[in-house]
Amino acid sequence: MTTLDIQKFVRKNIQELKPYISFRDNNQFIKPLMMDANESPFGEFNRYPDSTHKNLRDKISAFKNIAANQIALGNGSDELIDLIIKIFCEPKKDSVLVMNPSFAMYGFYASINENKVLPLNLNEKFEIVKEDFLNSSKENQTKLLFICSPNNPTGNSISDIEFYIKNFQGIVVVDEAYIEFSEQKSCLELINEYPNLIVLQTFSKAWGLAGARVGIAYSSVEITNLIYTVKSPFNVNILSQNLVLEKLDQIEDFQNNLNEILKERDWLKNQLLSVKCISKIYPTDANFFLIEFENAEKVYSTLVENEILTSKRFPQIPNCIRINVGNRNENEILINTLKNI
Repeated sequence: MTTLDIQKFVRKNIQELKPYISFRDNNQFIKPLMMDANESPFGEFNRYPDSTHKNLRDKISAFKNIAANQIALGNGSDELIDLIIKIFCEPKKDSVLVMNPSFAMYGFYASINENKVLPLNLNEKFEIVKEDFLNSSKENQTKLLFICSPNNPTGNSISDIEFYIKNFQGIVVVDEAYIEFSEQKSCLELINEYPNLIVLQTFSKAWGLAGARVGIAYSSVEITNLIYTVKSPFNVNILSQNLVLEKLDQIEDFQNNLNEILKERDWLKNQLLSVKCISKIYPTDANFFLIEFENAEKVYSTLVENEILTSKRFPQIPNCIRINVGNRNENEILINTLKNI
């Protein structure tokens, strides 16, 4: 395991911050009278949720074979991204290094926190250029590196991620929101080797729980404790926690749904190959395709007119639209519409 003093990257005020500790969640009771939190005594959901997410963390721990105290839960990965930036980046002083193009929220939350966003422009294969990375990472006060793999919106997995973890003098966040769709190994196997590594995953994509808003951060115990120090007390509601607990007991259903999406991804790609207005279909390890069209503006507008919602990626990625895999009926409607453009 690499040795690293994480505290030297943490903002001083965060180091001195005392976490909110729920008395009831940090003590054991048999049949308590809950008269401490000004809750109503009536209703099915009248009590605050567990602020430590103990049952859900234990369940995820058993599923992933990772210690529960190395797991932090957030109101979606978005909250975790925001918290990580707040923990490590001093406003108006520190910088965040982000792939370009990639998930916009890294730069969004950095900007809200008044941190400089340094773009790490990807090459024509949407890979990081190692020389550019090494030069950019040397800039003073660069505290965070965000790597999205498989990358949104390009769909490809980033190769040799361990190189960037080894060679970045700060905190590396690997966002694996789409990892279940990829054959690439997860970086979870590296978290005990690199104390500066945080791996983000989510229940929003492959698990089909985007509406529940539950994201996961895997890291060292030290970083997990920092996240639980900074987060709001009851950030993941009881409905979402219970829903994820149920889903984790339905692994066969999850696997069947995942297999169906992968099957539809193959079917959809084969159909897209016969669409005349398509110039290029980029390789994908996710549940979506980045597609280049001869006239992307016309295609996008026509799809909207037919109430088919897609993600316009131009002008940043010229003439490209990101389209995610639907069920067979949705995919057939999409293909028929594209063939008539």
